Amino acid sequence: MNFQPEIIAWYLINKRELPWRNTSDPYIIWLSEIILQQTRVEQGLPYFNRFLNAFPTVQDFAAASENEVLKLWEGLGYYSRGRNMLHTAKTILEHHEGIFPSQYNTLVTLKGIGDYTAAAISSFAAKESRAVLDGNVFRVLSRYFGIDTPINSPAGKKVFSALADELVQEQDASVYNQAIMEFGALQCKPKSPLCESCPLRPGCFAYNHQQVQNLPVKLKPAAKRVRHFNYFVAEQNGQVLMKQRAAGDVWQQLYDFPLVETTGEHYAVPEEFAQKTAELFGFSPNLRPVINKKHVLTHQIIYVQFFALDNNITNFNTTASFKWLSRAAVAEVPKPNVINDFVKFYLTKL
Repeated sequence: MNFQPEIIAWYLINKRELPWRNTSDPYIIWLSEIILQQTRVEQGLPYFNRFLNAFPTVQDFAAASENEVLKLWEGLGYYSRGRNMLHTAKTILEHHEGIFPSQYNTLVTLKGIGDYTAAAISSFAAKESRAVLDGNVFRVLSRYFGIDTPINSPAGKKVFSALADELVQEQDASVYNQAIMEFGALQCKPKSPLCESCPLRPGCFAYNHQQVQNLPVKLKPAAKRVRHFNYFVAEQNGQVLMKQRAAGDVWQQLYDFPLVETTGEHYAVPEEFAQKTAELFGFSPNLRPVINKKHVLTHQIIYVQFFALDNNITNFNTTASFKWLSRAAVAEVPKPNVINDFVKFYLTKL
């Protein structure tokens, strides 16, 4: 079978020059792998550079505050990953003498590092014979070998894991793993794959059976939860009223504006909206609608309405979660994407 040699030969000619490919440092590889989870290389590369510049070593990362990490992470989503990175950096400093491990069995014990990330780091940094399985690899294997078992099912994970483990044997795992991931990203793309120029085309089941667009198979996810957030933007004397979100919900520890959540759009549930707003402020504020946004997360769709608050509320009873912040401070604190966009494009227009 020419599968592995063909992919490696393709890779050596077509691979992108990426900074984490020029090192065997497990810390740098870890940075890239965590940042690039669920993120395209083009989007993730600036984040990687910012993190590496801010934290050149794992010791630097461990010394960071959570706010510093979340601010750098801002815009990537999945903020728990940023928190897990900080936890892992501190663990390495405290329990691994500040030396980032490169062995799979140690890596999987660290917070935020699962099988895929541990396989990637250990194969790239220590050349361990560990197979990686990400979306790109699932797609290439499914199409080439004609596997229609859903990739997100328990049965699918077993089938693909066994095949991936078989294929990595007797290969330079560092080169082969990067090759098959790059092949899926650039050649065997999800849509409009480059089949006509594909070196694997002669042996590809999907191409030869007109199944390219049908593979891989993925079970449909459950319906997303729909929510309605109503944000109130108050600015007085150059300061903006913000709050830090609590644990147990989306965007924990990030900053947003005073909020009431309703069961529907504010104009569709006026009594609920009015009651919750009055409870939040202790009075019925004068509100001016500014903009609506639809914010899509992995498991939720959040419809966001921003209102400018025109009342004078200097004496608002701020708590540990509600604070008056200067515009400069508002720019510096970590915020969800939807809040960050509002601050950048609309706050100055209120």
